[in-house]
Amino acid sequence: MPRADGRPRIALVRGSWNAAGGAERFVQRIATALASRGVELTLIARHWPQGGESGLPPEVRRIELASFHVGRRWRDQAFARDVRRTVEREGFDLVQSHERIPGLPLYRAGDGVHRQWLAIRQRKHGFWRGLGDSLSLQHRAVLRAERAMFTHPQLRCVVCNSEMVRDEIVRHYGVAAEKLVVIRNGIDLQRFRPPSDEERRAARTQLGWADGKTVFLFVGSGFERKGVEGALRAFARGKLQRDALLVVVGHDKHRSRYERLATELGVDAAVQFTGPQNDVLSYYRAADAFVLPTLYDPQSNAVLEAMACGLPAITSTGCGVAELLSPQSGHVVDAFDPAGLADAMADLLRPDHARALGAAARRAIEPYSLERMTDDYLELYARLMRAPA
Repeated sequence: MPRADGRPRIALVRGSWNAAGGAERFVQRIATALASRGVELTLIARHWPQGGESGLPPEVRRIELASFHVGRRWRDQAFARDVRRTVEREGFDLVQSHERIPGLPLYRAGDGVHRQWLAIRQRKHGFWRGLGDSLSLQHRAVLRAERAMFTHPQLRCVVCNSEMVRDEIVRHYGVAAEKLVVIRNGIDLQRFRPPSDEERRAARTQLGWADGKTVFLFVGSGFERKGVEGALRAFARGKLQRDALLVVVGHDKHRSRYERLATELGVDAAVQFTGPQNDVLSYYRAADAFVLPTLYDPQSNAVLEAMACGLPAITSTGCGVAELLSPQSGHVVDAFDPAGLADAMADLLRPDHARALGAAARRAIEPYSLERMTDDYLELYARLMRAPA
C-alpha cells in the first residue's frame, strides 16, 4: 500500500529509450503529470542515453538495468528477468510496464499487438515475407513473450490507448474484457494549439515554405510502418505535386531508399525530408494539413498533436486515432489504397475547406487533455491498489 505519507510508489518500465520516440514522449508526459500529483515515481529502463532523460522532472527516480546479454533476443529476456528482480526488491505499490514482460500486474499496450502487426506486414509483402516473419527467431521470441504476458495469472489490467487495440487483444489472445481499460493519450492543449496568423507566418518564413503552396506534413519515424511509401505514391498522382509540398519529418535508417523513390516517381522537387526534429511545433504551425497513412499505429501522438494545432488530418484504418476523426475533421483511408489517399489529399487543397476541417479536428481533440489522462490513470491506480491482487 502507499507510504505512510500517503504517496503511492509507482514504477514505469520502458526498455529502449529514444527521447524523440512517441512512446518515450508519452512516458515523459505521464511522468511529469504524475509527479505533479504527488506520486513517488520511478522509471526503469535498460539504458539512459546522454540527454535521453531530458524533459523528465528532477524528482523522478531513474533505475538503469544494463542487463548482460548476447544478441537482441537474449537482451529482452535478460531485461525482463532483471525488471522482475528489481520490482521484487523495491516493493513498489504498483508497476506499469510498457514492455511485454510476463508476471507484472499492469501493462500499457502502447505498441499495440505484435501478432496484428505481422499480419499487416504479410498483407503488404505477401506470403513469402509472411513465412519469413513466422520463422524469424526475433519475431517468434516477441510472440512468445506477448502470449505469456497476456495469459499470465498475475496480469490484472491492460491499458489500451484505443478501442482498436482493445479489440485486437481480445481477438488474438482472448483476454477477459474486465481486464481491459481504454485510456487515450493526453495532449498538452496549451502548447499544441491553433497558431495565430502571426505565428503561422513566422513559422512559414523560418522553414522557407512559400505561401502559395499547400503543405502536407508527415511526422513519424520508422518509415515502412508509418506509411511514407504510400504517401509518396499518393502524392505522385494527379496534380498534387504541382500545387502542394509534402514534408516528411522523422528518422529512418533507410531514408535514402525513400528519397530514391521520390525521384523515381518524379516528385522529389516537391518533397522535403527533414530528418528527425527535437521540436516539431513550428512544423505544425506552418503546415496546412497532416497526413499519416500508417500501416499500424495504436494511437499516434503526431496525429493528436496535429489535430490539436488545428490541422485537418488524414490517417488510415490501422491507426487508433481514426476513432476520433469524422468526415467533418479529416479523412480515414486504407493505407494500401494510394488512389483513395490521393483523393483525400486533393480534397484539402481548398484552403477554406481545410481550415474548417482543422477547426473541427481541434474540437474533437479537446476532451483529451493531459489533466484528463492523469485523472484516468490515478483513478485506475487507486482501484488496483485497493483491490486484492
